[in-house]
Amino acid sequence: MAAALFANLLYSTGFVLEKRALTAMPSVSVRQPARLLRQVVSSPLWIGGSLALAAGFGAQLVVYRTLPIAAAQGIFVSGLVLLLLLSAVLLGERTSGRERYAVGAILVALLMVVLSLKEGTDTVGKDAPAPLVLTVCLPSLALGLWLYASAERRTRSRHRQPTTGVEYGVAVGLLYGVSSLAIKGVSSHLTSDGIGGALVDLLRSPYPYLLLCTGVFGLIMSQAALQRCRASLIVPVCTTVTSLFTAVLGTLAFGEALPGDPVRLALRVSGTALAVAVLLVMPKHDPPPPAPATTEPARAPKELTP
Repeated sequence: MAAALFANLLYSTGFVLEKRALTAMPSVSVRQPARLLRQVVSSPLWIGGSLALAAGFGAQLVVYRTLPIAAAQGIFVSGLVLLLLLSAVLLGERTSGRERYAVGAILVALLMVVLSLKEGTDTVGKDAPAPLVLTVCLPSLALGLWLYASAERRTRSRHRQPTTGVEYGVAVGLLYGVSSLAIKGVSSHLTSDGIGGALVDLLRSPYPYLLLCTGVFGLIMSQAALQRCRASLIVPVCTTVTSLFTAVLGTLAFGEALPGDPVRLALRVSGTALAVAVLLVMPKHDPPPPAPATTEPARAPKELTP
């Protein structure tokens, strides 16, 4: 639990620091990845944010060794509250009433998932068959890349409406969902005895290569999305997609059984359905900025004719 809360702090701080650094940079583009990487690594603020995210990754490894996947995701998403506070204080971002209700509903949905857990009865999965992992992950990676490319095409449209970043959040969330499953797989191979054998076994599994793939694509895609959209919206959407993906597909892939009790099963299924429904109804576009007030020039008085 302590490691999960610490991971929340690190992830929220890392995203906000990266967003603040990206705001001061020239426009970045996924079509120029080398230029993007040169820009971000030259910013000390961005490097600080990336180090915080890397430390959060380390804390996440500890969490997955001790908690079931669904329980871990419920705790991770509670960090959205901290993220909203930090984005308001450090970035000056403000969410609309509809978006605040949506984030509140997401937190309620994931609280339902947490309440469906029962200590001592939920198993912690250790490993998953490699063919099953690839069957789950490869189509998800392809879908995430396709969604991101579609959002990029709409962004370049001349008559587009200002986007909130929901599409970007879903696309990056799918990549991070695959990364989360890979982290879970890596954690299952980190044993205290036989480190050499464990390393060889790990390199024979798909997990390090999935981490490398999602790390490269996720880094480039998330930086461009963070620069264009509000962190207070894109990160909650990304986190929700990642959590749902990991909780549902990770639970099945790693053999962590669903609750046998009808009440707990209903809480878990209903919470998952509520979170998905909220994502579907969230606003896709920001309202256009108000038109500047115009004042009509004073008219000259009409001349009187005899």
